[in-house]
Amino acid sequence: MGEPDEGPATRYDVDAGVATITLARPGNANALSAELVDSLGDNLERAIGDENVRVVVLTHDGRTFCAGADLKSRAKGAPGSGPRHDLVGVLTTILDSPKPVVGRIAGHCMGGGVGLAAACDISVVADTAKFGFTEVRIGVAPAIISVVCLPKLRRADALELFLTGERIEAARAAEVGLVNQVVPAGAIDTAVGEVVAKLRAGGPNALAAAKQLVARVPELSRADAFAWTAELSATLFRSEEAAAGMAAFRDRTAPPWAT
Repeated sequence: MGEPDEGPATRYDVDAGVATITLARPGNANALSAELVDSLGDNLERAIGDENVRVVVLTHDGRTFCAGADLKSRAKGAPGSGPRHDLVGVLTTILDSPKPVVGRIAGHCMGGGVGLAAACDISVVADTAKFGFTEVRIGVAPAIISVVCLPKLRRADALELFLTGERIEAARAAEVGLVNQVVPAGAIDTAVGEVVAKLRAGGPNALAAAKQLVARVPELSRADAFAWTAELSATLFRSEEAAAGMAAFRDRTAPPWAT
């Protein structure tokens, strides 16, 4: 790892309703130190709590998106009173966020970094990035991140990648379902901008409900799923957001959230 970085472990910026959270420890390959995880958790909560934020973009400084666990800090032990956030909490916050979280991944993802990428609702990845569940090669397993990765992977792919610790190209990561889109490195900002624009066209409450559908329906029995989705659908159709959206559709104008 490189020299220690200065400033906050993650940066937070808001522009035109988009909150960008940047992993800002490139000298440490943005490894998941207690400091970085804590800062990331704080900024995710900040974005979710800001009514002016519509979309969250998670990105990074340096050539590595996230190298996974910070083995040096683990070896030293965690000083002080302990962090406010841990990796479980950060991944849960991303999954439960009512606002879409987009990964802008222009660098390598290893171990826990793959978990961050997989937890994002939509991940756009540079074709130069590599991915790997490298945990077995240091005598551990991708335990926590399996919770967010396994729902996206076929059993055969999960076993191969978890057991071999092989580093794979971005194209293979998309092929197995870990990420959504692979683009040339020089085109990543354009591609992320296009994804964000599409998300901003959706109603905020509708986007939150769409995330709930993906999370909850597969866990329910068919009868429970129909009962819950019927209630959710009725609630959405009665909402002010739906009324405004349908009026805009009839009038061929932009809905209020898209202006």
